[in-house]
Amino acid sequence: MTMAYQRRTKDQLAARVARDIFDGAVVNLGIGQPTLVANHLPAEVEVVLHSENGVLGMGPAPAEGQEDYDLINAGKQPVTLLAGGAFFHHADSFAMMRGGHLDICVLGAFQVSADGDLANWSTGAPGAIPAVGGAMDLAIGAKQTWVMMDLLTKQNESKLVDKCSYPLTGLACVKRVYTDLATFACTPQGLQLIDAVEGLSREALEGIVGLPIAPIAPAAPARLNPTLANKRKSHD
Repeated sequence: MTMAYQRRTKDQLAARVARDIFDGAVVNLGIGQPTLVANHLPAEVEVVLHSENGVLGMGPAPAEGQEDYDLINAGKQPVTLLAGGAFFHHADSFAMMRGGHLDICVLGAFQVSADGDLANWSTGAPGAIPAVGGAMDLAIGAKQTWVMMDLLTKQNESKLVDKCSYPLTGLACVKRVYTDLATFACTPQGLQLIDAVEGLSREALEGIVGLPIAPIAPAAPARLNPTLANKRKSHD
């Protein structure tokens, strides 16, 4: 008998991503679904959020009626600024992205290949407006690139594929894919399953995705950003 399963809501998916962000991480949240992650970061974890339009130290979304449209993220959504937050020139923001100063970026995607190729700026469809923005800089510049997306298209086709058919953003850059049905690791050997919603087996996921999915080895414990660790020691 097949067990029923429930897809993660967008907020549940954002909370699942937030759970894996380590204390002290400097993180860029891409346009769209990834921006929801800011609302689910645990209070006891210090995470520095970066936006490519030149903001560092963003907080959660403002309460209704408290929006300041002079304070927005790269997706033009109003945000809040935590104590110590800063604004700076776009060029400085891209220097952070390209210079390897981001621990994690979380991006949306049209397709991700089993070994981590990313396609997220164009479907190549006639009349489609390309929207690369800073995605290439983020995907290659961040120490880890994670993708947050629905597993299936509106046509029920898997966005996890053997090889991307859409124009590429980056090669072998995606380490993890967080979806409404499961969380995956992308490796040179292919997909590995980190977790799935209750009632959905690895074998059933293989049928949905159409690719082999291996069980993942136990993860290493989360680490504290060494720069932040040293800063904290200096205050002790």
